[in-house]
Amino acid sequence: MNGDKTPNQFLRRSWRARSGTTALRLAAVTLLAGTWLAPAAAQNIGDPRLGRTLARDVCATCHGVNAGAAGSPVPEAPTFETIARTPGMSEIALNVALHTSHRRMPNLVLTAPEVRNVIAYILSLK
Repeated sequence: MNGDKTPNQFLRRSWRARSGTTALRLAAVTLLAGTWLAPAAAQNIGDPRLGRTLARDVCATCHGVNAGAAGSPVPEAPTFETIARTPGMSEIALNVALHTSHRRMPNLVLTAPEVRNVIAYILSLK
């Protein structure tokens, strides 16, 4: 052969070069996204003391909201401690749950800070 690259060799070399560049770009985007999202995540942390007060005022009609509660006033409603200890329970999961209608749960209208505070309180019961 006269030293020319075959089409397959050219494609493999070209693909390796692009995949390396793509990996580098992906790493950069991931790093930047983490930098941008970290402050946003930190802003979602509420005040568990305010959340406990709100839970006692709004949620205790149905849920056992205090740490160590033996049960809830409405037996079908889990205690906040049970909710907190549910495998996979996270801030995101609680946020979704508090914004989703449930058959037996009234549609609560809470401000964003109130939601964050209740979530912080529930997660403090883990």
